[in-house]
Amino acid sequence: MNIKFFSSNFYIEEDLSWVETLNKLSDNYINRAIENNKKNFIHNKDFGLTHHSESLNKDVNFDKFSNFILKRSFSFLENQGYCLKNYLLVMNDLWVQEFSKEGGGNHNTHIHSNNHVSGFYFLKCSDKTSYPIFHDPRPGKLMNQLPEKNQNKMTDASEKIYFFSKPGVFVFFNSYIGHEFVVDHGIEPFRFIHFNVQAIPKQLINNDIKRI
Repeated sequence: MNIKFFSSNFYIEEDLSWVETLNKLSDNYINRAIENNKKNFIHNKDFGLTHHSESLNKDVNFDKFSNFILKRSFSFLENQGYCLKNYLLVMNDLWVQEFSKEGGGNHNTHIHSNNHVSGFYFLKCSDKTSYPIFHDPRPGKLMNQLPEKNQNKMTDASEKIYFFSKPGVFVFFNSYIGHEFVVDHGIEPFRFIHFNVQAIPKQLINNDIKRI
């Protein structure tokens, strides 16, 4: 009998109903991010930049979207076996970003500490744009990693996995999982919303924090 334990969990859902509205709401945020980058980089070139918006948390136009993410995050954690009866989920971070139209945009491997669920909602992307890579979070396994039979196939032996996404796709994962975005070549637009959710003990919650 083959039993698996200590594997990493992902939840993927496709929902195109948010794409058009969120792209329109995001346009001004991205334009401001581009202008800010122009001020902060003296070479005044777009190549290699990631246009990262300010927080979307205080914009009521994103409240419905935030609540959707919180509900999915709650189910995601509960289905893994976590007991959340004494916790409330809060949206720690919500922002939109777009990679340079001239190419070169990317993210190095990182995690989002002090959070429990992280994820993406893709607004503009294709098989010609950047995509996320996720790394095995278990240091003990990586320390004794054996060669893989086929690195192009995702198996229990995989050291990292990747998703070629498309507009309208959500990806939820535990925040301790390291992830990166490969270098974008600027062929087609690449824009996505990134979010971080934290489970906080109910007795610490203030009334002004978004929650479910």
